[in-house]
Amino acid sequence: ITLAKANSFGIEELIAEGKSDYTHSIPGRVHNIILASSKFNGVLIPKGKVFSFNEIVGDISALTGYQQAYIIKGGKTVLGDGGGVCQVSTTLFRAALNAGLPIIERWAHAYRVGYYENDSKPGFDATVFAPSVDLKIKNDTPASILIETEVDKENNLLYFRLYGKKDNRKVEISPAVLYDVQPPPPPLYQDDPTLKKGQTKQIDFAAWGGKAYFTYKVTYPNQKSEEQKFFSSYKPWQAIFLQGT
Repeated sequence: ITLAKANSFGIEELIAEGKSDYTHSIPGRVHNIILASSKFNGVLIPKGKVFSFNEIVGDISALTGYQQAYIIKGGKTVLGDGGGVCQVSTTLFRAALNAGLPIIERWAHAYRVGYYENDSKPGFDATVFAPSVDLKIKNDTPASILIETEVDKENNLLYFRLYGKKDNRKVEISPAVLYDVQPPPPPLYQDDPTLKKGQTKQIDFAAWGGKAYFTYKVTYPNQKSEEQKFFSSYKPWQAIFLQGT
């Protein structure tokens, strides 16, 4: 039985794949990546509909099984429920780009997060933080789109595969341009009476700042084309250490 005959949604073939590498993630972050990506496995995006990442992922908290891992909150890197979910949104963003789908809403991270540059240039990330920061994608293909996710635990890789029907659109993604690169500020040391004297604990991590952009052009079979430019502005980020008193 062919894929085309197995469903009534017009789904016939693999139309695109997105991949990201989460090497160096702490165990809580890996747990959250596996949990969040499972929410998308088997999800259908009907033809003509706008898909919201936050709507599908749902509540991200200890109550829904998420563990503590690093998140960006209030201008700081802190431990919070669901750290790592942005690895999932980033991977879906990459799959949607490769499929030539219109990206309705996408936000860059506040600073350059190392995980997203394991296998990519800066600028190909997408952060989410409900309810205001979302990733939204439109299905303007001739059929529904079925999402399949896979976590390769051995190689620390996350895959998003999109199945549907190709319409011979041509996708051109330019190489990312990184400019206005700035070094991180000097580390900050803060006294912490809960640590013994002589002990230090790192609670935030240095990252180089910079701006990045790439252009995304989709040419449709009727020769009409749409072009988007994705800008990312990353702050230089300071390492912060607690020192015992």
